[in-house]
Amino acid sequence: MLVADAAWWNGVVFLLAMLADRFLGEPPAWCHPVVAMGTVIGWGRRLARRMPAWWKLLVGGALIVVGVAASFCVGRWLESLDGSFSVWLAIPLGAFLLKTTFAAHALFDAGRQVDEALSDDDLPEARRLLGYHLVSRPTDTLTASQTSAATIESLAENVSDSVVAPIFWYLVAGLGGALAYRFVNTADAMLGYRDPEREWLGKIPARLDDVLNGIPARLSALAILVVARFSGGDAGRGLRVWWRDAAKTDSPNAGQPMSAAAGVLGRRLDKVGHYVLGAEFAECRREDIPRALRLIEHATILTLGVASLVLLGVAALSFGPWLAP
Repeated sequence: MLVADAAWWNGVVFLLAMLADRFLGEPPAWCHPVVAMGTVIGWGRRLARRMPAWWKLLVGGALIVVGVAASFCVGRWLESLDGSFSVWLAIPLGAFLLKTTFAAHALFDAGRQVDEALSDDDLPEARRLLGYHLVSRPTDTLTASQTSAATIESLAENVSDSVVAPIFWYLVAGLGGALAYRFVNTADAMLGYRDPEREWLGKIPARLDDVLNGIPARLSALAILVVARFSGGDAGRGLRVWWRDAAKTDSPNAGQPMSAAAGVLGRRLDKVGHYVLGAEFAECRREDIPRALRLIEHATILTLGVASLVLLGVAALSFGPWLAP
């Protein structure tokens, strides 16, 4: 948990990271820590390519142990620096690292790009942007309605993976917790598939990612319901669909925010052959993407606001002994 001595450091780093995400966006690939994580994970994938299943399982586990330990230690080391020079050097570096664990601005920008392509009746470009920025499924044959639905699904799912979860683990375990979460989530995104090459290699990353996202996914759904009224949606309808449909996806977590969003927006979200959320509603249209963006933006603002209050409260407690007479 956040220690009292580092409380002010964590608060300042969080504030700077939020400002960096809002006004600067993503850093270039050559200095992006998540790109470096992906490079390490890709090296492990190449190493295990011709190994038998049980060896792949061991390599996947080793990647997680080494990656999580290294990520956590880097964060804790920065938080532990003392001395005025070291602290003021650690603050911008810590803010940079924390910012790279979440990507609210990039998520919203990706959704807007798909919306703009659909507004221009450029379905091929909308499909390309959807596949490039938001989903891993094939997009070449999606209709305009399916492209809109997939965009909304991804916005809802990624508010957990790309915003709520890293911030949650930052509050629980500091910068090291946020970095460790991002390593696990990146490993799952790269290895968590059931093809012959990656099924065993990605088992441990995928199961650990499920565990780490368990609480954040449900907090994301709750945030969507809380801001529903301010986003032109229906919280009661969202609660009903969330309760009924959250478990319909293969992932134990993805369906949480997606089903809540389906209910709040009153639109059916479906992935052909996999799930249908909000089956009683009309299919998605292009005009629903701005509504979803507004909903997810408000849920993100709520998350950042609550996290700021928690950090402020911890900092106030840490200064209590200094202020006592």
